[in-house]
Amino acid sequence: MSSMANHDLILGQSHNLALGHDQQLMLSHNHSLGLGENHDLELGQTDDQHLGLGRTHDHELGLGIANDHELDLGLNHDDEGDGVHTYGHENELSMDQKPEHDDHVMPIPTQNHDLDLPENNDLAVSENQEFDENMALTVVHNPEMSIESAEEMGLHESHLMVSTTPVIQARTLAISPNYELAVGQEFPDVKSCRRALRDTAIALHFEMQTIKSDKTRFTAKCRSEGCPWRIHAAKLPGVPTFTIRTVHESHTCGGISHLGHQQASVQWVATSVEQRLKENPDCKPKEILEEIHRVHGITLSYKQAWRGKERIMAAMRGSFEEGYRLLPQYCEQVKRTNPGSIASVYANPTDNCFRRLFISFQASIYGFLNACRPLLELDRIYLKSKYLGTLLLATGFDGDGALFPLAFGVVDEENDDNWMWFLSELHNLLEINTENMPRLTILSDRQKGIVDGVEANFPTAFHGFCMRHLIDSFRKEFNNTMLVNLLWNAAQVLTILEFESKVLEIEEISQDAAYWIRRVPPHLWATAYFEGQSFFHLTANIVESLNTWILDASGLPIIQMMECIRRQLMIWFNERRETSMQWPSILVPSAERHVAEALDRARTHQVLRATDAEFEVISHEGTNTVDIRTRCCQCRGWQLYGLPCAHAVAALLSIRQNVHRFTESCFTVATYRKTYSQTIHPIPDKSLWKELSEAEGDVNASNANQLQLQIAINPPKSLRPPGRPRKKRVRAEDRGRVKRVVHCSRCNQTGHFRTTCAAPI
Repeated sequence: MSSMANHDLILGQSHNLALGHDQQLMLSHNHSLGLGENHDLELGQTDDQHLGLGRTHDHELGLGIANDHELDLGLNHDDEGDGVHTYGHENELSMDQKPEHDDHVMPIPTQNHDLDLPENNDLAVSENQEFDENMALTVVHNPEMSIESAEEMGLHESHLMVSTTPVIQARTLAISPNYELAVGQEFPDVKSCRRALRDTAIALHFEMQTIKSDKTRFTAKCRSEGCPWRIHAAKLPGVPTFTIRTVHESHTCGGISHLGHQQASVQWVATSVEQRLKENPDCKPKEILEEIHRVHGITLSYKQAWRGKERIMAAMRGSFEEGYRLLPQYCEQVKRTNPGSIASVYANPTDNCFRRLFISFQASIYGFLNACRPLLELDRIYLKSKYLGTLLLATGFDGDGALFPLAFGVVDEENDDNWMWFLSELHNLLEINTENMPRLTILSDRQKGIVDGVEANFPTAFHGFCMRHLIDSFRKEFNNTMLVNLLWNAAQVLTILEFESKVLEIEEISQDAAYWIRRVPPHLWATAYFEGQSFFHLTANIVESLNTWILDASGLPIIQMMECIRRQLMIWFNERRETSMQWPSILVPSAERHVAEALDRARTHQVLRATDAEFEVISHEGTNTVDIRTRCCQCRGWQLYGLPCAHAVAALLSIRQNVHRFTESCFTVATYRKTYSQTIHPIPDKSLWKELSEAEGDVNASNANQLQLQIAINPPKSLRPPGRPRKKRVRAEDRGRVKRVVHCSRCNQTGHFRTTCAAPI
């Protein structure tokens, strides 16, 4: 057992430190403790760092060895069992047991256990580490030091003292072996070489400055002024492999002191968070920043994190440009996997820039025409993707009142022409799939483009206001909760007398508000005047109902967005179909509740029969006439909602009729199951589209469509503007709206209020 610089530390074989015959305890300038093959305890590189052994009387091995030099290696000696010895942070080397045989050897684990300690850090010793008279360490102050038995040295247990105060480590920098650079180290190519050097610079907290970088060589130095560190790598002849030729000196700069890092590029950020984004694509840039700071100890800008995420997401889901380019093939796959569906894309003939996309699945078409209420709401969602655009929606309602999306249109911008085109496509799909076009009730915000489109394509439809849009406009004009509630009540009452009573209440509070309401024709929004069947739907709240998933999808590339919509529809169809199989009733749950409430109220009504079909029903609210042949009641509830009102229920019970037979068919469970009887099928991955189209398609048809499928559609010319997007959209009815003229009560002039009046008194 020997040491460099003429300081030898000798362990006799009879002293069981479990090193074996051929294992030595080596102490050199790098202060490594040899515990057998590949078992080193490294303490740094300078002479003033020590392994409990220095050149003065204060030699330490994780403890201060004063004149009674002590040794503790933090090893755990266990004589029980098979005699295996382990070591760790809290383990001890117990030397109070004398081995029975001189050849007793402590087995050393075969793994390579390296303990890396930074500069000026000591190995602390726990309080219960001690020696006895049989095992002690004596340091002799001459060039050759030896360890002999306690008997020979004349030392006793009383002479040994153990330090109980550990040395606190101020900063820990654990250097992974993966970041070690050595001459002769090879990399598959120049990119791998650059990437390895970049990762090393980030891990070891220094910045590199590239001096030369080409296909055959790479040279870099430390960016810190005066630091001698330098590295040179070159390409091996005949192969793309790069090898490190020289690594000059070690760092003297102490590393970087600022928070960022020059080598932490966007690509490095993307590579660092790639796995996390694959597991959680909804991970926010702020979370990425926090993880990089926690793992790597560097602080980056929000923009770097955002761009890194965008780069990975583009690789995972495809770019926005690729989405538009593959639209013809996507439409072909929609029609191939879901026969009977409509999918068409239109581009500008001059530059092939995207203009319009229309998709409606066959399962939705069948369910709407055969089982849904004849009610549609039209709405739009402004897209948040790179090239903006607008998603147009036509949504129906199933028998239980849930949303039933029928058709989707994506346009480059919302305007009158695009609404006319969308409603024309909607009319064509309904006309093709049914012989008797239902008389629809359509709700929207009634902007000019929608009004013209409905009149041109659905001339017999009842087109009314969606109350959500009307209420929002009213609230902006009159920010008064009481007035808003009265407007809602006025819209919901069933008779004209009740409606006029509500409007008078509004007029008592604000004449301007009453005037604003009377300017909107009541037959377009008030239930008392409405001519169509609203089926309890004054408003559909499409965007609010779908915002849990469709608003997030609105920021995706166009094909990814449509796939998100298709998958949600596929899930809805399956879940609702399975749920309806558990319903034991005749009517859907919401209709059953309505009929049950009507039955309770009908028990107190008095019924007088006029003819086989006509009845007079008397209640505490008044008298109403009921005709069960035409399914009409004077209160208008039966004809508006499609379910018998309390007056109709009382009349039906008086002649012992089954109330369920007098409900609209869309409210029955059998019809509801028919709504979701069809299936929306998955669409294969885009890498298989070309192969599947050629394998399953007719040869002539493939040739005929080949030109159309090869057309590369370019993105629209509209780009998302810089800055944070608006959180609230501008309503269509507010565009171009003349602002309300305000009056000053002080000077009687217009254009300002009393509080801002500057006129002289």
